[in-house]
Amino acid sequence: MFLTFKKWTAFYLLTLLLLFAGFAAILWQGRAINASKNLTLGEGGGGTVLVVDPGHGGIDGGAVAADGTVEAQINLAVALQMEELARLVGVDMEMTRREDVSLHDSDAGTVRQKKASDLKNRAALANGVPGGVLVSIHQNSLPQVPSVSGAQVFYNTVAGSQELAEAVQAVLNETLNARPKEAKAGSGVYLLEHSQIPSILVECGFLSNPQETALLCTPEYQRKLAVSVFSSVRACLR
Repeated sequence: MFLTFKKWTAFYLLTLLLLFAGFAAILWQGRAINASKNLTLGEGGGGTVLVVDPGHGGIDGGAVAADGTVEAQINLAVALQMEELARLVGVDMEMTRREDVSLHDSDAGTVRQKKASDLKNRAALANGVPGGVLVSIHQNSLPQVPSVSGAQVFYNTVAGSQELAEAVQAVLNETLNARPKEAKAGSGVYLLEHSQIPSILVECGFLSNPQETALLCTPEYQRKLAVSVFSSVRACLR
């Protein structure tokens, strides 16, 4: 049994390495690498630290698909895959959560107060990381137009954020999106507006699209998302 476990672990790590190598090769074609030249990331004195935020959790499940799929679960699954990649290649990384929990203060009473407290604490956590670069993982939903699909990246106004978002969007367009999307400013998004570090928010797909929901629920697609986002962000870190 021990030998079987060791073989499975070795196979899994090899799979991650091959996936990482395959998707990272896209970056060497020039688009993401060229975009990273103008970034001003990692200015905290101790190098850059990737802060990954799996959106929602606990009392706030986020968007819910027609089949009952909850956004928070997919966000966490993708983020944990990114954490494995970070460990594999030696990138400093912190997570806002590793379980299905909300980060609200204990004195928050109503659901609305808990959601507000949760967002405030996520922003404070990210802002407290020297040299931090925030990547928040989410899922989109547009029930009025269930045919809409694809991953899209949003950014805040801190220097380097737009270039980072465009680099990540370029890789997502090349690896996952059937139709290209553009990175956009995240105006009105609390976490982006209150983050004082370079920050992007990745909407990985649409839970209002049944076909995309089915993909987002598979470990294979979650791994592709994790590798695409992580490898493109890593190319911009210094």
